[in-house]
Amino acid sequence: MTTLQTEQHGAESAETAQHGLKAHSDGDWANRVPVQTRSDRPKSANIADFPEVTGREVNWKYTPVATIKSLISGDLTDGTSALEVSEAPGVEVSSVPMDSELVGRGGLPEDQAAANAWGQIATAQRIFLTSEERQTIVVKRTSLSETPTAAHTIIEAAPQSDTVVILENTGSANLTETVEIVVGASANLKVVSIQEWDENAIHVASHNAVVARDGNLQHIVVSLGGKVVRVNPSIHLDGPGANGEAYGAYFADAGQHLEHQVYIDHNAPNTRSRVAYKGALQGEGAHAVWIGDVLIRRVAAGTDSYEENRNLTLTEGTRADSIPNLEIETGDIAGAGHASTTGRFDEEHIFYLQSRGISEDEARKLVVRGFLFEVIQRIGNEQIEERLQTAIEAELSQSVLA
Repeated sequence: MTTLQTEQHGAESAETAQHGLKAHSDGDWANRVPVQTRSDRPKSANIADFPEVTGREVNWKYTPVATIKSLISGDLTDGTSALEVSEAPGVEVSSVPMDSELVGRGGLPEDQAAANAWGQIATAQRIFLTSEERQTIVVKRTSLSETPTAAHTIIEAAPQSDTVVILENTGSANLTETVEIVVGASANLKVVSIQEWDENAIHVASHNAVVARDGNLQHIVVSLGGKVVRVNPSIHLDGPGANGEAYGAYFADAGQHLEHQVYIDHNAPNTRSRVAYKGALQGEGAHAVWIGDVLIRRVAAGTDSYEENRNLTLTEGTRADSIPNLEIETGDIAGAGHASTTGRFDEEHIFYLQSRGISEDEARKLVVRGFLFEVIQRIGNEQIEERLQTAIEAELSQSVLA
């Protein structure tokens, strides 16, 4: 410290002492203000660039951090090759090294679990889609175990292509992964991620997407199984006219934690986004978390955006945390809004159904089915929709709707 700096510091200390004040024992808070804006959070493929997770951070405070600690900072097994991809015209599957220029285009990790996975695997599995006639491919993962595991998948839709990709997760797992989604100009891509894990499975996933000019991405998450499931879609609309839609349906049972943090980044003019997540909860300790962040940047004139989250609590002892956030840097937009509701049944709906001769118990189950099916029917695959409806029926058959 120079003589002048020493003198200035001494003068400041004397002035502070004169007013009976002293510096806070925790240190220099002027340089330790928590990051408030989603876009300002650190992004890095190196876990060392992130501070240790305490569970008090804005993006971790609703998560059972102790349960997933091994995925956040522990040693991981490479599970990238566990994917099984169905064959279809215009689908190319290959392994690429993590230092390839093909890796990272969807976005770098925004949290420690994603960075930990990124740094402990050698290759990513790339699924390249080129067909201009709509194709549906199914990607299955069934061969994992309770060993902490990492994976990295790239789903890339070439310009003008049209594809539906269904990610099916079943069986046992203790997994942290990144799914990169790259949507080319004027491409149409639907990505459906279905979590039907065994009851003790743990799954932490970051889905990072970038959408080019006039591209269209529809991202759908259905979370039913697993002990702790945390799927965070981050969609960046980087080209003029890009469209991003994020839909989700979940059913949390006793002791189950289902979490979804959605980020929509409008980074170009005349972009459009829609976010709608709907969940049902039943049983002691059932916990659902939804955080929706929408950023409309200064360059994103003409943006049209809306996000909503609806939770239906079926029994006592459940908890739903629902936090919509909207940040707008320009007034030149077509529209922006958000909504969040959490509550019990609408008794008028129940009364109407009962007046048609339906029992109260069956009426409540019909309301739940219709509530969640509004999202599930967007998948557009009759066989999978029927299977998920059957799974929800099984959930409801075990419940006591009080």
